[in-house]
Amino acid sequence: MLRLLMGLSLPMLWVVPLWAWPGQSEARTLNARIARVATAVASLEQVQVRLAWPDGAAEGELQLQAARIVAPELGYRFQDVAWRCPLRRDGRGGWRCEGELRGQGGAPLRLALELGPASTDARLSRGASAIALQRAAATPDLTRIDLTRVPLAWTQALAAQAWSAGRIKSGTLDGRLDIAAPAHAPLRIGGDLRVAGAGFDTPDGLIAGEKLGAALRVDSELGATTRVRLGGRLLDGEMLFGNAYIALQGKPVELEVQAESASGQGWRLPRIVWRDPGALNASGSASVDALDLQLDSPDLAPLRERYLSGFLGLAGLAKLELSGGVDAQLSLRGGDLSQARAQLREVRLRDEQGRFRFDGLDGSLAYSDAAPRESELSWRSGALYGLEFGATRLPFSSDNGEFRLQRAISFPMLGGRVGADNLRLRPPAGGKGLDLRFGLNLDKLDVAQLSKALDWPAFTGELSGRIPQAHYADERLELDGGLAMQLFGGTVEVSSLAMERPFGVAPTLSSDLALRDIDLESLTGVFGFGSITGRLYGRIEQLRLVDWQPTAFDAELHTEKTRGVRQRISQRAVQDLSSVGDSSFVGSLQDKLIGFFDDFGYARLGISCKLADEVCLMGGLGAAKAGPDGRPGFTIVGGAGVPHLDVVGYNHRVDWPTLLERMEAVGKGDVKPVVK
Repeated sequence: MLRLLMGLSLPMLWVVPLWAWPGQSEARTLNARIARVATAVASLEQVQVRLAWPDGAAEGELQLQAARIVAPELGYRFQDVAWRCPLRRDGRGGWRCEGELRGQGGAPLRLALELGPASTDARLSRGASAIALQRAAATPDLTRIDLTRVPLAWTQALAAQAWSAGRIKSGTLDGRLDIAAPAHAPLRIGGDLRVAGAGFDTPDGLIAGEKLGAALRVDSELGATTRVRLGGRLLDGEMLFGNAYIALQGKPVELEVQAESASGQGWRLPRIVWRDPGALNASGSASVDALDLQLDSPDLAPLRERYLSGFLGLAGLAKLELSGGVDAQLSLRGGDLSQARAQLREVRLRDEQGRFRFDGLDGSLAYSDAAPRESELSWRSGALYGLEFGATRLPFSSDNGEFRLQRAISFPMLGGRVGADNLRLRPPAGGKGLDLRFGLNLDKLDVAQLSKALDWPAFTGELSGRIPQAHYADERLELDGGLAMQLFGGTVEVSSLAMERPFGVAPTLSSDLALRDIDLESLTGVFGFGSITGRLYGRIEQLRLVDWQPTAFDAELHTEKTRGVRQRISQRAVQDLSSVGDSSFVGSLQDKLIGFFDDFGYARLGISCKLADEVCLMGGLGAAKAGPDGRPGFTIVGGAGVPHLDVVGYNHRVDWPTLLERMEAVGKGDVKPVVK
């Protein structure tokens, strides 16, 4: 574009000395110094013109230099511009001159100029790129520009007038522009343009575009108030605006934008139209601190790849499947959501990883940061981590920047019911992220169905509990209160529950568990362990799961003698304990005699494990006699009666992956009883 300015301004200067030339026989050289030349587009300062024409020669040499060329409305400023060319008559009453044009810091270009009685024509080129200028004497205020494969980088200064942070990286421009520069009216630029392979970005990387193609019609007015009207089609490419990533994927989109900016004020967009047939239609307006949009999507399915992948990827939902339709209106003020309403039509959401699913989402959601608005949303069915739940309706109200559930709700799940109340949601605003609070009730959920859905061993029992308040903020979910599961004739209590990134990448769960009065015979039967009878108590504290795999905990399990309950351990169970814990057993009778017994009485049973950095620090009921190699031992099973048998562990540090492999082998029955 800077070369275009030269073509616009320099010919107007050169007309003066050329047509004033007195004749070839009267002088050999003409020199002129001009302090300043002003045109409607640009001004030139400290101009020097030299024309040398030898006696009897068919042509002369023209040299022109300008210390500065300034086009303030277009943003261009150049220094030390020089052009030299052979000057000759064209045989039609005009002149022609073509030569190399140089400017400070820029690569040279080729400038060809034709000055005729009826028109001025100029062509600036470098390789296959060219800008051709035409100006007719009959319409001196009108200049026509033809563009051929012009690098978009040449328009950087002009683009910076509207967008100072933008950097043009690549692309070419073809088309025709008409520039009208009347003496007492704003400069106008209009025409048809075609963009190919355009790329741009900002220094912070928050805005970018790549491989953009477009066919556009532009009409602009540059003056005290600058107005730009842009319409046409975006043909292809990718764009990033903050977290919003738009990929056109070769499917054209119709675009219309009207923009204006008064002197000393920011830009406003009184009209924005985006038409992506079958996917998304949008219209609205925007200014520095406000945005109003109306959106319509008849089919949500293509939105994930074309518009939503940036947002969904950050939330760990890159493969979310969408269907159904949505109409929406939203208003932002100062960058925060002010008003919003969405009408959902048979929407279906399905997470490819199976974390959640909603079917038949229908109704409306309304949000307000001021006056109250009411709405109601419903779903037909759904699932959470494979746990199916039934239909419900959610009546909402909103004011002062908060969503609220108007009444408690409940829906069927796992043979019982799940309820929620006191739900309050605040969207991101004022530099703070999403904030969600709610209460949760679980009433007699069937643990057998839960175990099957989560691919656990075949546990049986019921799960009930009350979470007075769950709080989600900064990608962390914290739950007050606790849950209680009735399992194996006893109780497992869960407390201090918290989750990070519950639906994001590598979700993390932490909690404390307490076990009371668990029937060991039922428990060992479910896990395929050798039979143990008795009642189990214990704790699993500081439990931490990352992507649902244990990475840390401090666990201790032990038996407590209970009236009327026998405490017996089978030989298979002894072998399984020995295999899992790198322990051994010793008896009061000869080893070969122990092999004749199917089970043994025990007085106490206890084992502990503190997991950190994939190593379990093992312990038991207490210290035991050192082993043959001198390693100190710890008692896992304290025997009782005859034959008297103790199980003693000697390995205090056990590799956690190895321990899991051994436990899996025990569950599959791959460990064979061997009496030592």
